[in-house]
Amino acid sequence: MTVAHQDAPWLDDAAGRLIRPYTVSGGRTRPTTTLDLLSQVMATGRVPPDALGPEYTLALGLCGGPTSVAEVAAHLRLPAMVTKVLLSDLVDCGALTAREPRHRFDDSTDRSLLEAVLDGLRRRL
Repeated sequence: MTVAHQDAPWLDDAAGRLIRPYTVSGGRTRPTTTLDLLSQVMATGRVPPDALGPEYTLALGLCGGPTSVAEVAAHLRLPAMVTKVLLSDLVDCGALTAREPRHRFDDSTDRSLLEAVLDGLRRRL
């Protein structure tokens, strides 16, 4: 069995992920801390309990500076909800702090912004 990445102990080149994502979170599907994909998490310097698994250590290592939940999920190659559970556990034990995104966007659509994005995409294609 060859491991794809030294940092990813649960991945195999041929088989992919060796354990199901829900196993990483102990079968839990709801975080105890409210996090969205744009929430910023950052390590506090406090050491989490030893009982936490390798994904917790990897996640904590990614949070030396403010890092979005989406970015942590991408690096861990885990679904966003599983990542939220892991990060929430780290917040609960004091190893991470979490902050809501600074800017909340309302649901109204800015037509000029959408047109500018569309124009930019057309120029690239």
